[in-house]
Amino acid sequence: MYAVIRTGGKQYRVAEGDKLRVEKLTADEGADIEFDQVLLLADGDQIQVGKPFLSGQKVQAQVLEHGRGKKVNIIKFRRRKHHLKRQGHRQSYTEVRITGIG
Repeated sequence: MYAVIRTGGKQYRVAEGDKLRVEKLTADEGADIEFDQVLLLADGDQIQVGKPFLSGQKVQAQVLEHGRGKKVNIIKFRRRKHHLKRQGHRQSYTEVRITGIG
């Protein structure tokens, strides 16, 4: 059994027991959360597709940790213009474990 959920502007295919990193959520570590934007639910040969979401379906998860990803270096360079600009970025994330579907 698996589901496709939407959170943080992205879509994720999840099954029970999966760990995934999503955009930062406001929940505390160890808290239980629910994703109510379920796009697809599949159980064997039975597939339910929402328009755009399935009503009454939720995916339960537990927040494992909050963190920040690897540093991404941004360099803007203009040749022959004496111009070099450097910038770094670290995206925040929340790691969750899927505990239940349906």
